[in-house]
Amino acid sequence: MSIVLIVAGFILLVVGGEFLVRSSVALSFKLNISKMVIGLTVVSFATSLPELLVSLQAAMEGFSDISLGNVIGSNIANIGLVLGITTIISSIDVDKDFYKFNWPVMLLFSVALYVFLQSGYEISRIEGVIFLGAILVYLFILIRRARKNDEVITEEVDDKLQVVSYFKIIIWLIIGGAALYFGSEWLVEGSVDLANKMGVSQRVISVTMIAIGTSVPELAASVIAALKKEKAISLGNLIGSNIFNIGSVLGVTAIISPIHLESKEVLTNDIFWMLGFAVILLPLVFLPKRYTFSRYKGLVIFIGYALFLGLAFVS
Repeated sequence: MSIVLIVAGFILLVVGGEFLVRSSVALSFKLNISKMVIGLTVVSFATSLPELLVSLQAAMEGFSDISLGNVIGSNIANIGLVLGITTIISSIDVDKDFYKFNWPVMLLFSVALYVFLQSGYEISRIEGVIFLGAILVYLFILIRRARKNDEVITEEVDDKLQVVSYFKIIIWLIIGGAALYFGSEWLVEGSVDLANKMGVSQRVISVTMIAIGTSVPELAASVIAALKKEKAISLGNLIGSNIFNIGSVLGVTAIISPIHLESKEVLTNDIFWMLGFAVILLPLVFLPKRYTFSRYKGLVIFIGYALFLGLAFVS
C-alpha cells in the first residue's frame, strides 16, 4: 500500500505542479507582467511548489527529516541525475553568468543552510525569514541583471497562455492546488510507511526516492530535449532551482513550522554531498573543453550520484 501511495503522490504532484505553473503564468499575463519577469520569478516559484508542499506537510506532521531530505536530495539530484544524464546524451554550453553570479549564490545559500543547521540543529522561523528575504534580494538582482543583459537566460514561458480565460485559470488553480495537497499528503504518508517496512530511516527515503520523484518532470523534459537535439537545459536555470529549493521551500516551511534536525547524518553526510556536487561544477566548467559540459563530465557527476545512492542505503 505504501508503494501505491508514493506512486499516486508523485503523479498528483506532477499534475498539480503543471496546472499551477500554467495558471500562474496565465494570471501573470493578465496582470501585464513582462515575459522576462514571469520566467525569472513566477515560473521559478511555481515549479518549486511540489517540493514546498512535501516539505511543509512533512514538517507539520513532525517528519523534519523528510523536509530536509527532500530539499537536500533534490539539489543533489538536480546536478548528479538531471545534469548528469542530460549531458551524457548531449553536451550543453555554459554561459559566463553561471560562474559570475548563479554558482556563487547557490554556494552561499548551501553554506548558509549548513551554518543554520550546525548552530542550532534546526531552521528557526527567524532563519526562515532570512532565507525568504535572501530569495527576494536574489530575484531583485536577477531581474536588474536581465534587463541590462539580454543574454541572461530565463525559464521558458508559453506565449499561448496569454489568451487563457479567467474561468480556465480558476479551474487550473483548483485542480493544481487539490492535486498538490493530496499528492504531498500521500507521498509523505507512503514514504514514512515504506521506511518503517524496509527498516531504513525516513531520511534515506527522502534524499533518494522522494528527491528523484520530484526531479522526474525536469529530467524527462531535459532528456526529451537532448534526444531531439534541442536546447536541453540551462545550467543557470538548474542552479536557480537549487537556490529556490533552499531559499523559498525551506524558508517558507520554517516560517510556518520550524524544521528540527532529527538525524545527525543530514549534517554529517547528506549536506556535504550537496556541497560537494555544488563545488565540483566550477572546475568541471573550466576543464577542457572550457565553458562546455560535455559527455565525460556528465558521466563523472552521474557516477558520483550513483555512488551517493548506493552509500545512502548501505550505511
